[in-house]
Amino acid sequence: MKYKNTLNKGSVRYIIFKEDGVYYGVALEFNIVEEGDNPTEVMASLFQSIEGYIETARKIKSRPMPLNQKTDVEYEEMWDKLKGNKKLKQQEVYSFGYNPFAMPVFA
Repeated sequence: MKYKNTLNKGSVRYIIFKEDGVYYGVALEFNIVEEGDNPTEVMASLFQSIEGYIETARKIKSRPMPLNQKTDVEYEEMWDKLKGNKKLKQQEVYSFGYNPFAMPVFA
């Protein structure tokens, strides 16, 4: 089976949104969720969690499965609507996109 994400490279989709007065940041393929009062802080926390997740996977020489998890249906539907430029009913979206990762290059 071929995986989109490997220990060397890939990307994770993310969504930062507000629901019921709370901001949430979701990394879809990693099933990481962060929450907070400020969208910028939630995004920073989410990206830091993504980085730590990848570093840990590399350190333990993980198989690619944890980097390619089945996403939560709710977030997958949200992603599909956002990509199709459709309005979301209950969420206010701050940002969404791809967070690429690759092995660092040391000179």
